[in-house]
Amino acid sequence: MNATNAMNAMNASELPVSDNPDWDSGTAELGHLLKPGELDLSHKVVLYLDEITVSFDGFRALNKLSLAIDAGELRCIIGPNGAGKTTMMDVITGKTRPDEGKAFFGQTLDLTRLSEPEIAHLGIGRKFQKPTIFENHTVFENLELAMKTDKRVWRSLLAQLDSAAGDRIAETLQTIRLGAHADRLAGLLSHGQKQWLEIGMLLMQEPKLLLLDEPVAGMTDEETERTGELFLTLAGKHSLVVVEHDMAFVKQLGGKVTVLHEGSVLAEGALEEVQADARVIEVYLGR
Repeated sequence: MNATNAMNAMNASELPVSDNPDWDSGTAELGHLLKPGELDLSHKVVLYLDEITVSFDGFRALNKLSLAIDAGELRCIIGPNGAGKTTMMDVITGKTRPDEGKAFFGQTLDLTRLSEPEIAHLGIGRKFQKPTIFENHTVFENLELAMKTDKRVWRSLLAQLDSAAGDRIAETLQTIRLGAHADRLAGLLSHGQKQWLEIGMLLMQEPKLLLLDEPVAGMTDEETERTGELFLTLAGKHSLVVVEHDMAFVKQLGGKVTVLHEGSVLAEGALEEVQADARVIEVYLGR
């Protein structure tokens, strides 16, 4: 088995978080002075939600939700409609302000005090269920437009890329398996390929944390399997939070699963453990 196939065969629980040197030593060892806005991963936790509460017109979408995501982890979030999954991601990305509680990126960055652009710049990327791409541009151009840079001085698409930028795009094309489609208009891609392209656009932003909302909805079985392989390749280098209803896909990813219900954590553990939990069966899996 070659290295690529070996990685694809691993599930999230087997992936080392040390694939990214920042997880172990780069940003915040004891005695290391952090720069303002620098991500502190000294405790190996990339995201910590502490008793987050959000109410809309008297309805509690989140009810003292507490959750911790380790650096390099691939975590699946499941639960019935209305459990608070989308609101949770809205809080993490700054779209919604909590009524109570704290949301920390690393040890020191309080997300509840930052705007959506500031949070994105820190390294949190979000993918919605419906892909958002530039359909009238090529796959290559989509990745070029998404590159993390100062857009005020962004060159036109006709300008020549420097070698480092070109290499990054080429690497991303291979990661998302669209190398053969680099010059194809994005609007002509299949649904699954459009999803991969948007993930590639997020990767061009150099995220530390990726939030992925039902990424395999509408995909073929083959596309779903390849998406799982992609996520397993990304885990360790990035932290991933995947909101999903497809239990077969969740099983493919492996790792820890968190079940939300009525805005709180109902159960957490390996998929087999939460599937056997009587409370989870009653409110979600038994439906």
